[in-house]
Amino acid sequence: MMRALLLFLASLSLLPWIASAATVEYDLEIAETRWSPDGVLRPVRALTVNGSLPGPTLRFRVGDVAVVRVHNRLEREDTSIHWHGLLLPNEQDGVPYVTTPPIRPGTTHRFEFPLKHAGTYWYHSHTGLQEQSGIFGSIVVEPRGGVAEAADRDEVIVLSDWTLEDPGEVMRTLVSGNDWYEFKKGSLQSVAGAIRAGELGSFFEREKSRMPAMDISDVAYDAFLANGKRAFDPGVPNGKTARLRFINAGASTYFYLQSAAGPLQIVAADGPSVKPIRVNRLLMGMAETYDVLVTVPPEGRWEVRATAQDGSGHASVWLGQGEEHPAPEIPRANLYNMDDHLLAALDEDHLHVPATDAAALAAEPERPLSPYARLRSTGSTRLDASLPRRTIELRLTGDMERYIWSFNGKSMAEDGVIKIARGEVLRLEFINDTMMHHPLHLHGHFFRVLDERDLPDAPLKHTIDVPPMSKRTVEFEADESGDWLFHCHLLYHMHAGMARIFSYEEQGPGHVPDLGEHGHDHLYFIAAGSFQSHLSMGTASFRNARNDYFATWDLGWEDFDLDHTQYEIDLGWKRYFGPNFSTVLGARLSNEFPATDRAFGGVEYRLPYLVESFAQVDSEGDFRFGLGKSLQLTNRLSIFGEIEYDTGSEWEWSGGLEYLLTKQFSLISEYHSDYGIGGGVSFRY
Repeated sequence: MMRALLLFLASLSLLPWIASAATVEYDLEIAETRWSPDGVLRPVRALTVNGSLPGPTLRFRVGDVAVVRVHNRLEREDTSIHWHGLLLPNEQDGVPYVTTPPIRPGTTHRFEFPLKHAGTYWYHSHTGLQEQSGIFGSIVVEPRGGVAEAADRDEVIVLSDWTLEDPGEVMRTLVSGNDWYEFKKGSLQSVAGAIRAGELGSFFEREKSRMPAMDISDVAYDAFLANGKRAFDPGVPNGKTARLRFINAGASTYFYLQSAAGPLQIVAADGPSVKPIRVNRLLMGMAETYDVLVTVPPEGRWEVRATAQDGSGHASVWLGQGEEHPAPEIPRANLYNMDDHLLAALDEDHLHVPATDAAALAAEPERPLSPYARLRSTGSTRLDASLPRRTIELRLTGDMERYIWSFNGKSMAEDGVIKIARGEVLRLEFINDTMMHHPLHLHGHFFRVLDERDLPDAPLKHTIDVPPMSKRTVEFEADESGDWLFHCHLLYHMHAGMARIFSYEEQGPGHVPDLGEHGHDHLYFIAAGSFQSHLSMGTASFRNARNDYFATWDLGWEDFDLDHTQYEIDLGWKRYFGPNFSTVLGARLSNEFPATDRAFGGVEYRLPYLVESFAQVDSEGDFRFGLGKSLQLTNRLSIFGEIEYDTGSEWEWSGGLEYLLTKQFSLISEYHSDYGIGGGVSFRY
């Protein structure tokens, strides 16, 4: 009886608030155009929202009801809009097939949902790789009483990355293992680079442990943008304090924020307010949002710089007028020594958290991690202690060379669903077994960011960065219903399989979530080889995460006598079990004496120092063994060699040099034990 009375009195107190709620309507048109940031790069295909990139800012107040009509003006593509960070009904979440129907070409989808909480959020496509091409924009939800932190100006800054390549080609390039992006960014590891860095020992220790060369980010971008510009000026006058609502809408770029005007004061993270703290540099993962306060000095033009984590470029926000004051350069990471990337995570694991802002600023490293250890919610975030609790361990796993990204060693297509029960508290332990950062995002829920201190005011977030070879722990109450996507917000990692569905059990034991396109095991065409004066070798394959359906060719002749070409062509299937082990089964066609056409099977195994080995047996009873190794000498020059023994044809070996020209082509010179020395062009597709 008392509970019913309290609920009745509470509902009466909310009547004025409910009566003042407004319906706020927007129309968003998704269309295709040719676009270039600032007009300085060549125009390429872009996808816009209401004709702009990024799309317009949608503004609401807590208590409003949003009505957003999304019009798909694309001719041949579905599209979608996900309302990132907003708590809303499951069917409004915007993930095609999982929660919401895809928006077909020429059609309109009407979204309607209440605005329950204040903060800075954003929207973006969840269809294919459209987010990379420009379908994203910002959302600001004001609290009914206004923001607590006073500021003279309130500005939204949407950070993004821009490539002149089609995103599908970017994805195919990553799957193919092409090193072009590392070369383009100046981060391709080589013997010469290791010598210059004084890390030759570390270089070969890494190879000895069978680890491929490390990089901080996957893609080489042509521009980094703030509100669609390389340099953006919101017109904030000198002497004024600006609230800058930063949104990282990058497809695969972490940004460091730093202001020439002094430390940034963080007042909100992923929407909810936090107790203000100051930082010199702020690391933002993809899909995170931070509200920061910056006071512009009385004179001069001051830069707030968003620098790509790999140091390959930056975007600028300029405040005030007068003499320019650029933000400091951020030193590039030492890619040859992995210890440098692990020390910050180890320090955080020991929770050496300074007691004051001044101490924290003095102790901040040049390349800090996300400031989670210092973030505090403005109130208690503890969950009901009486609720049942369960821990789920999710290991972040991947293979950069083949570009497989997964949880617990399995992609979304292989193991896509995690069942949860309404009313339980889920503690998620993320253990990063890779040498890359991963920004993990949970749809439809906020989670508490935990550490061993078990703070009552642990911050609430919807996206969390998990640094390389480290651990993060979060918890959330399962207080929704339906199916909710959870994924890495590095767009290409998600597309490669680093995703799951949290599916509420109340939907019944027979319920099978629709994984949509996130559950697809995409197939790519990959080819590489060479055409030289004395031989041609290469491989072409259709590849998905675990399988290659391939054709290889080995053609050779002497003294340009093409009429007496010897050939060996393999057609087969390779099953990939991991970076160090694969199996192969196929048919071999050959005119090399004394060989005949035959079937074969075998294994491939990676040895220390990244030496590739194989062993095969064929249907004629012959055995074949081989070793191969390539080594990057400089940014452009590499050396390679192969040796094999066949019980039928005996020894064969080759070695040569390759000089990188473009993404697709290199110059090559090779000596072959059967065909002598020659040269030509190698290609990659």
